[in-house]
Amino acid sequence: MLENYQKMGGLAALAEALCYIIGFAIFVFFLDFPGNSSPVKNVEFLIENRILIMSTMSIIYIFAALVLVVLVLALHDQLKEKSPKAMQVATSVGLIWAGVVVASGMIFNVGAESVISIYANDPERAATLWMAVGIVQDGLGGGIELLGGVWILIISWTGLKSGIYPKFLNCFGIIIGCAGVLSVAPSWEIFIEIFGLSQIVWFIWLGTIMLRDKAAA
Repeated sequence: MLENYQKMGGLAALAEALCYIIGFAIFVFFLDFPGNSSPVKNVEFLIENRILIMSTMSIIYIFAALVLVVLVLALHDQLKEKSPKAMQVATSVGLIWAGVVVASGMIFNVGAESVISIYANDPERAATLWMAVGIVQDGLGGGIELLGGVWILIISWTGLKSGIYPKFLNCFGIIIGCAGVLSVAPSWEIFIEIFGLSQIVWFIWLGTIMLRDKAAA
């Protein structure tokens, strides 16, 4: 039973990475966001690419958050005997992170629908609302990666102390976790990018280990 739970966690980790890869690919290759355009132009871009934008946000926020819950619980089950108190904190933070991410995606999609409906009669008001939605959504789901950083940091530190998972994976996770924590500094936006890209590698690496390593179960 425990081995099956570990496999579910491994699949969840790979699915998490896939969500981010799909999201990054769509934003890079299919959505050419206007640079320093006016707020009204940004709303017009949203209207023109409504289905693609909202579908992508659903993948990288809502679906990814639900998959993250499975991974958080699977890791808790695997590491709780090694460090019970640390895992209580890690699991709590991980579930809060998942909740914040799914809320961010829902706010984006609901806000987008409201903005689109208002635009026909009042473009300026729609643009103002869209900026407000963007601030709230960014604050919850990507502007600061503190929650994700703390979760990965505790998981990796626990794994390093207990000897579960390869040492290099745990050390890599500690580096990623520190980057997420440091993203709270307004002038250190580079750490947001480091965290966002590096966690894809971490999820793939972790998922692969969880699927093939029966000893950890």
